[in-house]
Amino acid sequence: MDSPPATHLELVLDAALAVLAPASDRDWRVPARDLEWSCWEAAAHVAHDLLAYAAQLSARATGAYLSLDLVVRPGTPVPGVLEVVRASGALLATALRAAGPDARAWHWGLTDRTAFAALGTTELLVHTWDVAQGLGLGWQPPDDLAAPAVQRLFSGAAQGVPPSPPGQLLLWCTGRTALPGHPRQREWTLSPRPSGLAGADW
Repeated sequence: MDSPPATHLELVLDAALAVLAPASDRDWRVPARDLEWSCWEAAAHVAHDLLAYAAQLSARATGAYLSLDLVVRPGTPVPGVLEVVRASGALLATALRAAGPDARAWHWGLTDRTAFAALGTTELLVHTWDVAQGLGLGWQPPDDLAAPAVQRLFSGAAQGVPPSPPGQLLLWCTGRTALPGHPRQREWTLSPRPSGLAGADW
């Protein structure tokens, strides 16, 4: 069964790995931008979150996050970490395809498959940017890949800011950069929803 959210997530996953894999011979012990994590730790974090989203959606967990954590073994070479990222992203794409439009799972409230796809997209794009900054790579989130996540998660948060490309808006909404007249935020600002992130399917 085809699923636009799953297909989009796969495109984002491929784009992120296309940036990171050629730089796997660099020193990933350096900080990922100004995060407390190293580049290695940031990549492991992305894998963890992608797997967590896949597990939530697969289990249709409705009360809390499942009692599991992904641990990437310390000392794993960077290519191995990126393989875990790819595997976790593929599992989320599989879960998105298996979930119908009415499926719901918990992410600070009931959340649908499009929001889980957007959350996975955001994790991949913003943390790829973090790592790219740490490694000295000149990369920005592509606008076509960022746009669905901005629309799905941050449309309300982006109201009132100057018209900006989706990639730049995503970085601003997630507290990474400033926009003209709008300083860098200290935390993410999701569009408010009263009960999780359930909404219209895409």
